Amino acid sequence: MCGENAKKFFDAFEISANNKVMAMMQSMSKNSQTLRFFQWVCKFNFGDFEQEEFKKFLRMGVIFALIIGVYWTLRPLKDAVFIQLVSNLQLPYAKTASVIALLPLVMFYTKLLEKTSREKMLVILPTFYGLSILCFSFLIMGAQASGSTSYAVRALGYVWYLFVESFGSLVVALFWAFAADTTEPTQAKRGFPLVVAIGQFGGIVLPYTIGGMPHRLHLSTDLFSIISLGLLTLLIIVQVRRFLSITPKEQLASFHGTNEASLKKEQDPGFLEGFKLLIKNRYLLGIFAANFIYEVVVTIFDFNFKLSASAQYSGVALSSYLSLYGSSVNIVSLLCLLFGISNITRFLGVGTALAAMPIIVGFALFGFLSLDSLTFLFGLMVGSKAINYALNGPALKQLYIPTTPDAKFKAQAWIETFGSRSSKQAGSMFNMTLSPLQSTFGALAGKSHYLMLSGILCFPLLAFWLLVAIFLGRAFKKAVRNNEVIC
Repeated sequence: MCGENAKKFFDAFEISANNKVMAMMQSMSKNSQTLRFFQWVCKFNFGDFEQEEFKKFLRMGVIFALIIGVYWTLRPLKDAVFIQLVSNLQLPYAKTASVIALLPLVMFYTKLLEKTSREKMLVILPTFYGLSILCFSFLIMGAQASGSTSYAVRALGYVWYLFVESFGSLVVALFWAFAADTTEPTQAKRGFPLVVAIGQFGGIVLPYTIGGMPHRLHLSTDLFSIISLGLLTLLIIVQVRRFLSITPKEQLASFHGTNEASLKKEQDPGFLEGFKLLIKNRYLLGIFAANFIYEVVVTIFDFNFKLSASAQYSGVALSSYLSLYGSSVNIVSLLCLLFGISNITRFLGVGTALAAMPIIVGFALFGFLSLDSLTFLFGLMVGSKAINYALNGPALKQLYIPTTPDAKFKAQAWIETFGSRSSKQAGSMFNMTLSPLQSTFGALAGKSHYLMLSGILCFPLLAFWLLVAIFLGRAFKKAVRNNEVIC
């Protein structure tokens, strides 16, 4: 009797186990079918992926979505909090100060790169920024609630501004360095635009929901938004660990050219290594120039946009308006990608994508000099940023693929920190002329002189950028064709 009962128990257990296995297999089959469907959809805009390759870029896209979502929510808060605690006319000075403030951070970052693996760096940086954001949340809440304009409050505004600037320079650059170091050129052509497209969802959802929440809830401070961003930054660590644990090793292979080993031996370690690589190689200098000129022109656009916005909005209302701007940029970027703007890179080459940007920005500059309204400046900034993220950004990231790990990490850190900061400094120094011109000639005449000087400065820069883009495209194509490392 006992034996019959035992037999019935094991038979029932076996049936239950088989049912569970069948249910799991059906679930896996449905998931696989869903994955194949999205893979088929993405084929038209990004290219034909292998299944494991597609999964890799989906996971990478989730990490990028978190990073971009946090960054694009921090950016409006950076400006809104700074304007409230300091002044809108101090924005050019804050951008100028960011170059000096980033020097010790990049020194520390470079030292960590020499001693720490890329995987650990993607844990260390989000930990630092996540905990720091949580600390800032309470300091800013107290300052906003007090309404004080003391030196301590203004100093907090400057430190907060510089902190957010460093997040965009270091964390985003580290992600793309990691992506370039774990991706082959043929994969990158279809994979990087997909990663950017997924990242736009983070840039759409988080600024609108988190950045605009205090205004919708009629709160007086941005405490809720900043605490949420600190926690989301810490979540990046979880996603990076998951990516590395479940992605097959063969999908993490990097580009290896024929002369990579010899170049590694010739390079000396140290903080200045990235800078030495930069000034010794025309290819890296070209990447630097492309970044520099774009940022100079857009910094001029951005300053005028923030001045107009702060004249109409203030406090959490300004945070909400600028967050709407951040979401709009990523919506347009996503639409550009979904409607196939990445096909320019796939079918016409990286060089064509790079050369298109100075032409597009040239038309934007003409509109900036001709029209003056907040609505137009909003559209101008959204378009300029969106096209850069959807077209120029992925193309520039691909340029690092035929380079050594030192160029990918250290030289890129210099280009995207000091290059980006110094270009914004240059644009900000030009923006500093607006106030003296208005004091000398009056508000309207001073603004007219400022706009005239903007055209005299920017149009020649755009012409030079076009020549640089053509050179970079040809050099990249030759290196990939010959399987060589450029630097």
